[in-house]
Amino acid sequence: MSGRLDPGVLQELDRRLASVDAALHQRYRQRDGARQPVHTVYVPADRFHANVGPQWSEEALATLRRYAPGPEEFAAAIGVAEAAQVYARVRAKLEREPIEDLRIDFEDGYGNHPDAVEDAAVREAASALAAAIEAGTAPASVGIRIKSLEGATRRRAVSTLDRFLGALLARVPLPETFVVTLPKVSVVEQVSAMVLLCEQLEAAYGLPYGRLRFEIQVETPAVVLGADGTAPLARCVDAAAGRCVGLHYGTYDYSASCGVAAAYQSMEHPVADYAKAVMQVAVAGTGIRLSDGSTNILPVGDREAVYAAWRLHARLVRRSLERAYYQGWDLHPAQLPTRYAATYVFFRAGLSAAAARLSAYLSRASSGIADEPATVRALVGFLVRGLDCGAVDAAEVAALTGMSRADLLEVVP
Repeated sequence: MSGRLDPGVLQELDRRLASVDAALHQRYRQRDGARQPVHTVYVPADRFHANVGPQWSEEALATLRRYAPGPEEFAAAIGVAEAAQVYARVRAKLEREPIEDLRIDFEDGYGNHPDAVEDAAVREAASALAAAIEAGTAPASVGIRIKSLEGATRRRAVSTLDRFLGALLARVPLPETFVVTLPKVSVVEQVSAMVLLCEQLEAAYGLPYGRLRFEIQVETPAVVLGADGTAPLARCVDAAAGRCVGLHYGTYDYSASCGVAAAYQSMEHPVADYAKAVMQVAVAGTGIRLSDGSTNILPVGDREAVYAAWRLHARLVRRSLERAYYQGWDLHPAQLPTRYAATYVFFRAGLSAAAARLSAYLSRASSGIADEPATVRALVGFLVRGLDCGAVDAAEVAALTGMSRADLLEVVP
């Protein structure tokens, strides 16, 4: 028995929802399969040089040799028993790829200097990055953090980005992963202004349209909750016109703006959790990546101080991962061992279960868990992230699922 509905109704629905369909398709793009780094390392512009990667590698390894020369010592030092099982893997990562994502910092980490001084720092940093690219020692992802587009620093921010691009492009092509971090965004109009700036710079340097991309740093309460009671962050995504690739939480600026006493400012303070929850919802399904902030408790000093900082950092990294913040900031080479140890333990602990659930779903076998297509995306994302950072090997995933990384991305519904 056929239905009674007039076929014209469906045509009318299509007509009415056509613009909505297009808007949803444009805004809610799922992850494209590109690698997301597990961290961003900030290096002040006046301390950046072409061998930063090898230097951080050696300093991180030297810290391990001094304070945790073996697997059991490392596990005890950071308070994570499973870390002993990933010790060799962490050492190999520090030797091979200590920094996954680098920002040359011209903002808070660099400070305010006379224009002539910052101009010189721009030239030297661009030259050093070009040298690292030519030598093959530059991290897989690179970029710079400029000053904000607030009135007091706007001219300096624009000049720094302009001069840096000019100096870098004079020697090497712009890296595919190059990204600009825009700090202290408080209103949507600053994002629109950044889009205009990118367009003009692309035209000036002969770059393809859309080539310059940026991250929005969430450091002010005003961008989380606007004066009109709305969430400006959601509108910032649209204002970025496809150029925004990430939202980065700024732990200390944001906490201080909320009146949190210095002793209690941290990535796990309730004001931080609220801000990051808004960030997460604002970009859910868009393909824009989230990054947690940093801890300013560094592993330096005597053994007791290093161990305390390592334990804190390892716990905070694990906490972020459990909340689906798969990236964070690192500010010191001695933080790298705990960044990778906590990350590797997280992904290796979930490897077998994720692979089994995915295989059961694809084979329609009973696993005791009624997974849905949305969860399949999460399972695939978990396995791909573990592969990308080196927590698990392609051979391990293939043995458990029969699939390569490319195969995994093909099964995402």
